[in-house]
Amino acid sequence: MTDVDVFAELSGAATGVGSMPGGDVREMARGVVAELEQLPHLPELPARGPGADMIGRGAGLLTELFVQTEPSGWRFTDRPGRDTRRAVSRLGEDLDALEEYTQGYTGLLKVQAAGPWTLAGSIELRHGEKALSDPGACRDIAGSLTEGLRRHLADVRRRVPGATVVLQLDEPLLPAVLAGSVKTASGFQRLRAVDRQLAEQSLRELVGGLDAPVLVHSCAPGVPIPLLRRAGVAGISLDFGLLTERDDDDLGEAVEGGTLILAGVVPATDVERSDPAGSVQGVRTLWRRLGLAPELLGRRVVVTPTCGLAGASPAYARRALATAVRAARSLVDNPE
Repeated sequence: MTDVDVFAELSGAATGVGSMPGGDVREMARGVVAELEQLPHLPELPARGPGADMIGRGAGLLTELFVQTEPSGWRFTDRPGRDTRRAVSRLGEDLDALEEYTQGYTGLLKVQAAGPWTLAGSIELRHGEKALSDPGACRDIAGSLTEGLRRHLADVRRRVPGATVVLQLDEPLLPAVLAGSVKTASGFQRLRAVDRQLAEQSLRELVGGLDAPVLVHSCAPGVPIPLLRRAGVAGISLDFGLLTERDDDDLGEAVEGGTLILAGVVPATDVERSDPAGSVQGVRTLWRRLGLAPELLGRRVVVTPTCGLAGASPAYARRALATAVRAARSLVDNPE
């Protein structure tokens, strides 16, 4: 089955980016599964501390690479210690909760993990500089992450056997990696830009090494849409408020090429909206500007919050998901 086939049944779908507020993982898993009938996701609760955050969680998926926390953040170490074990344990708790609330579920299920370039730009080597400064370390991270994700995906399928699992790679640092704007560990300089062909090849090998459709999420400006498409991703998740007209052609080609677009349009922090359909008016406007068929709108666009909901209140996070669902439905009911 191709990636396009996997998403063929989606119509007016919504999902979350991943992170949720608070520390009650069972309550968040219950809410996510209840609200997001077409594309629920594994909740991430970074408020629980190191190991539950995006970088610590991603590092916990690495095989034969271990991390520990330092005052400056995450750093590689020679052997697994308390911080690695804590990251693995918290992911297990989250999967336990998800498994409880997805008994008998059949359909798409999304899990998230930090991508290789964001990990490389965030974790320090043993001597203190970021791994992004060392091409060999970047290769090791990508290879280790690929193997760790294979195991992770197999575990999710074992726990929720009726689900078709989709992986979202979180790459908020990717645009900065390509632009040479990631700061050194000291913060006084910037690391050299990574060659775009090298970044693309690394992602292509990771995507090709997994037996699941891969989406890439970045809530930073300047998401490299053509690069991601060439790398073989099935979908691209971005903050629609950061798009410019320079992105029009890239988005149009992506849609026409079958790439799923996850449109971040619902505010990720507490803002009330009386009209959920108004959240996606910008999507409709873009669709008309690109001359795309209106009937594709509900099938090629999944509505999401603009970014993770970790900074929102628990009550608003639940309402934001419900708003995304209603907004997505309006794309089908009123595509123009």
